[in-house]
Amino acid sequence: MKDSVKDNDGGKLIAIVEDDPDVARIIEQVLADFGFRTAWCRSGGDLLRRLRNLSPVLCIIDLGLPDMDGIEAMQRVRAQTNCGIMILTGRAHVSDRVMGLELGADDYMLKPFEPRELVARVRSILRRRETVSDTPPSQIACFGNWRFNLGNNTLSGQDGEEHVLSNAEAELLRVFVNHPNRILQREKLMGTRDVSPSDRAIDVRISRLRRKLEPQTDSPSFIKTVYGAGYLFLAAVSWADTGQADG
Repeated sequence: MKDSVKDNDGGKLIAIVEDDPDVARIIEQVLADFGFRTAWCRSGGDLLRRLRNLSPVLCIIDLGLPDMDGIEAMQRVRAQTNCGIMILTGRAHVSDRVMGLELGADDYMLKPFEPRELVARVRSILRRRETVSDTPPSQIACFGNWRFNLGNNTLSGQDGEEHVLSNAEAELLRVFVNHPNRILQREKLMGTRDVSPSDRAIDVRISRLRRKLEPQTDSPSFIKTVYGAGYLFLAAVSWADTGQADG
């Protein structure tokens, strides 16, 4: 790994996983111009070996890596850390985009990219993560047989089963538990994501969250689709720290 960390007023560290030095150099320069520090990794293995010491707030990962597929690298990063993940690739196949988002990427962007759009998407991911991390650890939403800790993104079942949600999943569930039994439009569920209402990523994340919550995803009991209107979180929600119920 060539570790080219640039200090810019104590900016947040972003790991760039890209085997093309010219592309990596462009990404580094764009991010440095906006006050971010960067660490360049030539392969997935390079990143995984240094991940704990680097502690990046975000990893930008290419799918065409020399030692492993970028999807595999992303999964292994997700297993080790809860940092943000952006896929930046030349692969435009819908299947790659859907798989990346389903497996926990916060965003998916195609090359060639517009530098200002890259920075806007990076900032959007970091804003969402900061919103989640600002929640007090004691705030726990209880619904059905589930307990959702908004402070650390954990979802615990009555049988002891526990899931650590991605930031995108946690952001969705946060909106749902704060607005139970109400039809929520797609725009509301997107939160601070800088995308158009027609973006299908929200549906991918709904599907992923359903698979964790619902025993039968073909007949969901919590997250209902209201065609032409949005989604409905059908549950009575109580809060472990206040004892107040909503719904």
